[in-house]
Order: sequence, then structure tokens, then C-alpha cells
Amino acid sequence: MPLDHQTQAFLEKLKGQPPIESLPPAIARELQRQMGMQTELLSAKEKIQVGAVSDLTIQGAHGEVPIRIYTPAIEGPHPVLVYYHGGGWVLGDLDRFDDICRRLTKSSNCAVVSVDYPLSPENKFPTAVEAAYTAAQWVFDNAEQLQLDPNRLAVGGDSSGGNLAAVVTHLAKERKTLKIAYQVLIYPVTDASMQTATYREFAEGYFLTRDQMTWFFDNYLNSHEEEATNPWVSPLLFTDFTGLPPALVITAEFDPLREESEAYAERMKEAGVPVVLHRYEGTIHPFVSFADEIDKGIEAIEEVADSLCTFFGVNR
Repeated sequence: MPLDHQTQAFLEKLKGQPPIESLPPAIARELQRQMGMQTELLSAKEKIQVGAVSDLTIQGAHGEVPIRIYTPAIEGPHPVLVYYHGGGWVLGDLDRFDDICRRLTKSSNCAVVSVDYPLSPENKFPTAVEAAYTAAQWVFDNAEQLQLDPNRLAVGGDSSGGNLAAVVTHLAKERKTLKIAYQVLIYPVTDASMQTATYREFAEGYFLTRDQMTWFFDNYLNSHEEEATNPWVSPLLFTDFTGLPPALVITAEFDPLREESEAYAERMKEAGVPVVLHRYEGTIHPFVSFADEIDKGIEAIEEVADSLCTFFGVNR
């Protein structure tokens, strides 16, 4: 189907902006900040209200990792979603994804822990993976004092954050130091080879481009050529998918990552993992991040919230 009218209008609005891959990371971050400024400048009263929001810093192997905990306005202990934001491992922060986390907390009555993992190129692979795992482990270990339920812990994220969530889920299965009950993967990066048909079909003109992904990988990895086949970079290449927790996988029709995201869902299904795969037709990567302009972003957030409620037995 063609692009929906809201997605088309969003793309029209962006015409004339410099390509991200033409910018130094610091300037690209400022450009992204300006794109999300309307949400970030909302007063406390205008923001979606949840029970409580608290900023903490935990210690990781490579330094401090800021996190933000969103608690619903009901009595705990709460199920919890550990959330890793998108941005190609180069862009994004707690404030840019504050609205998504508030919406998820409000709609699901689950707590959300947003993780501000170290960005590249200042922090090359595997720093983000290790920080992501540390954050999930910390939430699991400290759940009771935070009024969270360690037996109802999910991980999730969008794009590069979905990549981190997928990798953390595999590592949790291997290391057996924490138990992940559920996973939410929103158009996750799962294959760094960039050889799929959707990479060719949607190489440019649909917000996320092939050149941008090359730029993201070049900033994130020490060597794209050498590390692309590492499952910590390309989780589609993990050899054993059995025993992973149930998953919700969301994709977008006009997304270079669509094929690899859906292939990852199929690999889980083939291994006997319960998976719900939902492709949102007529829209682009990263439509969920622009839910204030693309209604399908709200629909996807509500779908995630519904899935958490259903899986964890929470009343909305």
C-alpha cells in the first residue's frame, strides 16, 4: 500500500534538512534534539502523568549508566519493562524518549526503566551491549526495594535499542544471572550485513536510509567488516533460539530493516518461541518515535502496553 497521509506529510516536512550521515555525531544529536524539542519543552503538568519518575545512576563496567524509572500510579510490586532507546547507538537520550516511556507506563500500569546506555563513537562496541546487560541485571537484583516484580521483567527497545534488547535476552539465557520473561522488539536491527531486499527497495526516501545505517555502523563498530558477523551485533546470527521468552515484534512496511526484523521473528517462531509479529503498513522507521505526528505510533505504543498487560496479568 502507499504511504499513509500522516507519514507522507511528516516526510515532506523534513525535506531540505541535511542528511544525518553528512554530520558529525554531536551535530546530528543536536538536530535530533531540535526535532523532538516540542515534546521536551512540555511543562511537568503538560506531560503524560504517571505515579512517579526518578532519575538514578548505576555503575557499569565502563562507567556510570543513567537510568530513569517510571512508576505507575497503583500499588506495587509492578511488572517492569527495561527499555533501550533507538538512535543507531549514536543518537538518543532519556529526554528524547521520555514521552514513549510515559505513554507505556500510563497505558500498561507496568513500570518502565529507560536506559541511557553509552553512545558511539565515543563508546565503541561492545560498550553499549555491556551497559544494557548491566542495567537489566541491576533492575533484576534491586527489584524488591524498587517495588518491582523480578518474576515479571521484560526487556524491549526500538531500532538499535531493539537490537540491544534482543542481544541482552540471549545473554540472559546463556549466563543465567537474571530471568527475562518477555521481550518487545520494535523494528530491531538484527543483521549488520545490509544485504536484504528491503535495504535495496527502501535505500532512500523513507527517513532511514542505507547510507544512514552505514554511518551508524561505522560509528558504532570498531570494524564493520570484522564485527558484522558477531551475534552481539547481528543477533539473527545466534545459533540457538530455543528457550527465549515470548516476544512482540513490530515492523514498518517502508523500512530498510523490515526484512531482517521479520526474519528474526521467524527464527524465534521456528525455535518454538511464542511470537506476535505485527507489520504496520503504510509507514516508516521510526514511526513510534513520532507518535505525536503519526497516529500509527500511538497504536503501536498501545499494542505494546496491551501485550504487557495481557502477558503479566495487569488490569488497565
